[in-house]
Amino acid sequence: MDTLDKNSPLPMYYQLKELLRGKITQGEWKPGDVIPSERELGERYHISRMTARQALVELTGEGIVHREQGKGTFVAEPKILQSLSRLTGYTEDMHERTLRPGARVLRVEMVGASERAAESLHIPQGTPILLLERLRMADGAPMAVEASHLHFDRVHELLGEDLKNASLYHLLTEKWGVIPTRAEQQMEAALCSQRRQTQLELGENAPVLKIRRTTYDQHGRPFEYVESTYRADRYVLHAELAAP
Repeated sequence: MDTLDKNSPLPMYYQLKELLRGKITQGEWKPGDVIPSERELGERYHISRMTARQALVELTGEGIVHREQGKGTFVAEPKILQSLSRLTGYTEDMHERTLRPGARVLRVEMVGASERAAESLHIPQGTPILLLERLRMADGAPMAVEASHLHFDRVHELLGEDLKNASLYHLLTEKWGVIPTRAEQQMEAALCSQRRQTQLELGENAPVLKIRRTTYDQHGRPFEYVESTYRADRYVLHAELAAP
């Protein structure tokens, strides 16, 4: 129903918010479409601009729409639900969501392990490791930048592999017998650096998710330390919790 009920106990802004959400979830308005302005919503539904503004502000906070200064309010791209309880590679993750994975290799070379990477990989600082930095994409859109610090026997052989199109975890399993088995992960919200803004096509001071992960093989040995920057406007983190 494309009307608001003034006799309902539900606040008018909430009714409008849910009405607009319905138009988006049902596909009437698609990602990138312009949402009517506060004035237009006020005239259409016979409400104040302040009521319309509150509905749009809440939808913006939920990531359903995004507002661009001087341009208007637009339907946002749907967010990807990222599970915190499963260890999967990015390529496999995107395939499960019927999205087309892609990558651009930004850097791949042998370097000396930094203090943080060395601590995570249980090796002396300065030990030669492979640094692989990639821009990860889904359906052609930039989603994250991953910097993987890798250490295992014959790790230098990765320099000769197609790291743009291949799944790293698949390569490690099939060619070197390194099977990703478990990981320890830390996450925090942060503001995007200028360099990452350009790579991820984000605006100034855009929020991002910073994720640090240490991945262990089937023998319990750490072989990968990853520092990732994910677009906060495209990801929702999901965890299933159980009582002790």
